[in-house]
This record gives sequence, C-alpha cells and structure tokens, in this order.
Amino acid sequence: MFEAVESLIAEHAALEDELADPSLHSDQVRARRVNQRYAELSAIVRTYRDWQRLGDDVDAARELSADDADFAAEADQLATRRSEVEEHLRRLLIPRDPADSKDAILEVKSGEGGEESALFAGDLLRMYTRYAEQRGWSTEILDATESDLGGYKSVTVAVKAKGTPAPGEAPYALLKFEGGVHRVQRVPVTESQGRVHTSAAGVLVMPEAEQVDVSVDEKDLRIDVFRSSGPGGQSVNTTDSAVRITHVPTGIVVSCQNEKSQLQNKEQAMRILRARLLAAAQEEAAAEASDARRSQVRTVDRSERIRTYNYPENRISDHRTGYKSYNLDQVLDGALDPVIESCVSAEMNARLEAVGG
Repeated sequence: MFEAVESLIAEHAALEDELADPSLHSDQVRARRVNQRYAELSAIVRTYRDWQRLGDDVDAARELSADDADFAAEADQLATRRSEVEEHLRRLLIPRDPADSKDAILEVKSGEGGEESALFAGDLLRMYTRYAEQRGWSTEILDATESDLGGYKSVTVAVKAKGTPAPGEAPYALLKFEGGVHRVQRVPVTESQGRVHTSAAGVLVMPEAEQVDVSVDEKDLRIDVFRSSGPGGQSVNTTDSAVRITHVPTGIVVSCQNEKSQLQNKEQAMRILRARLLAAAQEEAAAEASDARRSQVRTVDRSERIRTYNYPENRISDHRTGYKSYNLDQVLDGALDPVIESCVSAEMNARLEAVGG
C-alpha cells in the first residue's frame, strides 16, 4: 500500500537540495513553484512517516500484550489512530487540481434585480474581503463599476496569499467553490411596502496566471483607450486613461479604468486577461478529459443558483452540498470556513470515488 510514496519521498529530497541552492531564488517564479511543491510533498512525507511509526507502535504493543493486558487496550487505540492517519494520507495522495496552489482573481457581477442586485454584489465583495483578512490574505481591487446607490455592477478583485500556503490552503483552492450564481432574499432598501424580493449576483473565480502559465502574443491583442467615467458626483477624467483589451483569437474582452494612468490600467487588464485565458484553457482540457467536472455558471439567472442568502430567516443554504446554517450575519462578515469546508469535503469524496477509493 502507498507504493507511490517512495518516489514522492525521493522528489521531496531533491526539492530540499534545490531549495538550498542560492541560484534558485534569482528566478522568483520557479522558486515559488518549488516552494509550493515542497510544501505539498512535506505534508505527504510527514503523514507517511507517522503512519509507519504508528504501525511499529501497534506491533510492539501487541507483542507486549501477551504479558500485560494493559497493552492490548493501548494497541487498539494505536490501531484506531493509525487508521485515521491512513485515511488522511489517502486523501493527501488524491490528485489535486494543478491550480489549487495559485492565488485567485474573483469577479462579482450584478444580475437580475437591478439596484438591489448591485447592492448584494457589494455585500458579497465585503464577505470575501473579510474572509481574506481572516486567512491573512491580501486583496486588491483591479477594476470596479459602481452603481448609483453604492453597490457594484461589476467588481474584480485579486486575492493573494502571503508566503507559501499549505496544500489546499491557497486562495484559489478555497475560493473556486464560490463560482456560480448567488441568490439573495430580503427586503430591498428601495422597497416601500416591506416585501421580500429575490435577486441574484454572479461570481466567477479564476486562478491568477503567471506570465509563464499563459503565452499572450501582442499581435493577438486589440487595445483601445477611452475616457474613464464614474457614478454621479465623481469628476470625469479629461484624458483617455481607460483601457479595453480584446484577445482576438478567443474574443475575450477586458477593460479597466480604476487607475489614473493608461499604463496602470493596461497592466491590470492584462492580469485579468491572463487569468481568463488560463481558466478557459483549463476548462477546455477538463472537458476533454472528463464530463464530470462542472463549469462555473456564466449566466446570472435566479434559477441557476449555487447558494441562497435568506435575510428574514438569517439562513444560508448551499444547494450543491446541502449545507445549511442560521448564522447568515456571521457568514456575511467573513465566517465562510464551514460553508467552503462542505464543498471541499464533497470534492474530496468525489475524487476518492473517481480513483476507486
């Protein structure tokens, strides 16, 4: 059992030598990847060694139990503990999404529901920002279009981990489960009769692409510049600083107008474009490999929802996993861990079944 671990132990040792080489750190992209892989393998090696040690302890306790009955109970406890470690090791060995070690770019867009939907999109942005703060991640708004009442018609935010996160703890590994349509049921601020309305906002989550992940040929880009505009009350820019980039082969269009300079807006737009191209390439590869992987919802339709936020009942319900709780106020303040954990567990179980576990 666990024959594959021996080769992973050898790879772990080779990475350890590589990390000790000062020349590695002159290439930050490669150094980051080596660190991420080393952290992933360290968890496997550590758990495997615990499993081996517990096996030796069980054998020793059973030998001693022939002369002392107290050791029989200890042997049973050690065997139970070893079974738990074995299950954990099996889960660590399940093939992961290659993008799980990456940072994330998250887009929130208002949908059906007009101004109320835009306000809800703002609530979702705040929820993700608070969740990131609790995890020690940093957030950066790359582009935003505000609504008249202070919500967002659309907002794009980059979420970055500090250092090298443990396996399964990087922003994309956890936030990818947020992709889809989020439905809200509450009394809108614009509702004078106190009636509960239903509206929706869409969330798209992509792994942030490094330059080496996606090759973008400048000849494939059409770049347009235009004058930035904002909601009422903001001064209108007098220069063409906003940038729209069209990737001609795929038809993907990205625009940014948040920054003051055309160069800064172009850089932000390129970050979003690379992430979208990487997500599209991964989705195409996954579709070719298996029909089991469900793509994130692209339409903001109230009927195609992954989660419902019910304000009158203070209830949150995830329709994919069956998770339900009555602490919506806390979840909206960033307490997302239990909700996301239900999705992580469901994905792990599905992967276990796929590999015959």
